[in-house]
Amino acid sequence: MRQLAEIKRLNYPYFMEALVEWANGFDFASVLNSNAYEDAHGRYILLAGVGHKRLVKKGSIQEIRELYAAKKTWLFGHLGYDLKNQIENLSTRHSAQFDFGDLTFFEPEFVVQQKRGNDSVQIWGESIESIQPFLEILETYSAPEEFSFPMLQPKMSRTEYLEAIRALKDEIQYGNIYEINYCQEFYAEEVELDCSATYARLNKKSAMPFSAFYKNQTETLLCASPERFLTKRGNKVYSQPIKGTVKRGTSEVEDAALKIQLKSDLKEQTENVMIVDLVRNDLSRTAVKASVKVEELFGVYPFPQVHQLISTVSSTLKLDKDLFDLIETTFPMGSMTGAPKISAMKLADKHEKTRRELYSGSVGYIAPDGDVDFNVVIRSLMHSTKSKRLSLMVGGAITHMADPEMEYEECLLKAKAVLELGKE
Repeated sequence: MRQLAEIKRLNYPYFMEALVEWANGFDFASVLNSNAYEDAHGRYILLAGVGHKRLVKKGSIQEIRELYAAKKTWLFGHLGYDLKNQIENLSTRHSAQFDFGDLTFFEPEFVVQQKRGNDSVQIWGESIESIQPFLEILETYSAPEEFSFPMLQPKMSRTEYLEAIRALKDEIQYGNIYEINYCQEFYAEEVELDCSATYARLNKKSAMPFSAFYKNQTETLLCASPERFLTKRGNKVYSQPIKGTVKRGTSEVEDAALKIQLKSDLKEQTENVMIVDLVRNDLSRTAVKASVKVEELFGVYPFPQVHQLISTVSSTLKLDKDLFDLIETTFPMGSMTGAPKISAMKLADKHEKTRRELYSGSVGYIAPDGDVDFNVVIRSLMHSTKSKRLSLMVGGAITHMADPEMEYEECLLKAKAVLELGKE
């Protein structure tokens, strides 16, 4: 793979839209867009893998280990939530509505890369002729004049949701779990969706640091995630779980007050620290002794619709452990399960009405040098051109202090940017 072009991104106001439009024409593509958020642990502000040379679809962690061992190159792909069933002795009672599968990774035909501190985007591939379609789209792209988005309906009623939360609080009272992430679905059927235009609208409305456009043959993920699952830089590992949410204020004064409220909220702190402890435990399984550290606890970070409470946990990877051991011992991420992890996952499957599939999973990359970065798939749409189903899953942490009505309202707050995509 060689460098085919270097483009000044600032010269093209629709660069991202053109890239996604081009990527959407391939069976496999992953556009990972940090929207220029500042992050001490991130290396790229844009990274994309387009097209595929080698592929493991619906595979296992061992198959990816073998694929990477055969050739240490870029790999892009996903970890579906139900990969948990391969890692642990678990099952899923709901049928699949999408065809993502538990795990897919591909070696791309093209890599598009923009590093921090540089507005130039490099395109890597085999021949300059092969990227002419993208260069043509880049020169001619214009935003669609019309955009339509269907109304999404809830899979469960408000009453059903409140009953489920009360049942889960009983499980907490019995001591079976301490915390659980409970999810519900909003969906529409028989949907013909312009996925590249929808992603552009979503990214404009809710630009996030772990945004992604992910194409997997007939299935597409449009992701506006604020959360990192794992990143590895050399032998240093970071995980940044999110637990704690409050809306943005309508003025600077109100916004500042809401940030203070979130930072000092005992319920939100309790949710966050439980997951931090879980992440510390997960990372310790592959970490050098005494290297697991909480680098930031209860950091308040602003995003377009909400403030989030984010903590950062780090570790140093043992010499006899690799990135695949790391994935296997930390997935699924604690912020999307609860604690204890196995019990929480079993109860989530019992009480939820929908299979999570790629939601609560992760999209990311493995670099040639072994570094990785994976997000948490939340605030995301899944669409299938095969089943024509469009799905939005939304979840929240439930502890003994949870108020069912307030949890339902928090779900609607998290879903707001997506549910209102059809509005200007």
